[in-house]
Amino acid sequence: MTSGTSGTGSTTGDSAAAGKDAASRVGAATGTTTLGEIIALLEEAYPPRLAESWDRVGLVAGDRSAPVRTVVVAVDATDAVVEYALSAGADLLLVHHPPLMKGVNSVAMDTPKGRLLHRLIAGGCALFAAHTNADSARPGVNDALAEALGLAPGRPLVPSGDGTVDRWVVTVPHNDDDVDALLSSVFAAGAGRMSGYTECSFSVAGTGRFRPGSGTNPTIGSVGEPESVEELRVEFVAPPELRSAVRRAVIEGHPYEVPAMDVLVNHAGPGPDAGDTGLGRVCELETPLTLAEFTELVAERLPATTWGVRAAGDPEALVRRVALCGGSGDSLLGAARAAGADVYLTGDLRHHVVDEHLREGGPMVVDAAHWALEFPWCAQVAGLLADRAGVEATVCELRTDPWTVAAGGERRPRR
Repeated sequence: MTSGTSGTGSTTGDSAAAGKDAASRVGAATGTTTLGEIIALLEEAYPPRLAESWDRVGLVAGDRSAPVRTVVVAVDATDAVVEYALSAGADLLLVHHPPLMKGVNSVAMDTPKGRLLHRLIAGGCALFAAHTNADSARPGVNDALAEALGLAPGRPLVPSGDGTVDRWVVTVPHNDDDVDALLSSVFAAGAGRMSGYTECSFSVAGTGRFRPGSGTNPTIGSVGEPESVEELRVEFVAPPELRSAVRRAVIEGHPYEVPAMDVLVNHAGPGPDAGDTGLGRVCELETPLTLAEFTELVAERLPATTWGVRAAGDPEALVRRVALCGGSGDSLLGAARAAGADVYLTGDLRHHVVDEHLREGGPMVVDAAHWALEFPWCAQVAGLLADRAGVEATVCELRTDPWTVAAGGERRPRR
């Protein structure tokens, strides 16, 4: 992971999708992927319903029917990033921060945002933003941040939703190979998670009966002949936003031409099963570190910025439980305390907010640059697009953190 002011990028292309089932890739039937298909894929991975009410996510500019071959991913749509995308011949610039967050009365060429949009449109490059929906999604911004630090992404710091889950019921032939293939497929898609447990399922034996019609290609039985098969009724849960992905996983992992499946919506209500998505993550260090050591780890693993990484608390205090939130996270300080975190990693922290937080007995805090905390997500979404859409996806590594000069400062931990 690098950063700087030069126009560099890392690319993930068609080779990442080698050996994949063509049915799992958008645009596979025609060989051309449209912007609309890319948007459908992005909204499956980062559902708009997960966005905060004040947010403005989705397509900013572009024709949904236009073909997309090259995508550039960045945190911000700055002038330099737009120039990079156009120079790369990008058909789509995918950013984390929406450029039109507040009310806009004009996108005239003589306004900063208008000039940016005009350049993209003239260059045939669409613009799409995935912001707080990508923050709350799993995997999303906070999972990428945790993984960049070498941490296994844990539960959300603030779960989203009201505990509604899909309960899936699928019948499969009663043999270990077919059952294992089905469960492996749906678990890989994100199903089977309950209150910190993974790969959860229930099954009961029964008899399935059917008669294959003309034009079918039954795995078991013959066309026109009644058939009965010893089967297992397999049940598991999954978040509603994964419905399309889980359905695809059932089809791919099932031996039957037409798998029998039902989806029941359960309203569990708020609680420990309120969902696997949400803002922030709570993670555990395998080996405890001091606050000073953890701060150094963050500085080593995230791209360098003028802002750097700073911490508040006893440098020698041990850290095991880490709460984190990419971007601006001072609103979740209370949640970090409620989670029993030893330290809370986020950005854009302010003097009085941190001072009062520590006086009230809150966990130690580590403050890193907003851009650096969210940059790891770029590689995540670039990999998704290369794998599932077969497009060339390039991460723009231009450092868009606004701070450019630092002076003075105390570098040694102060006790």
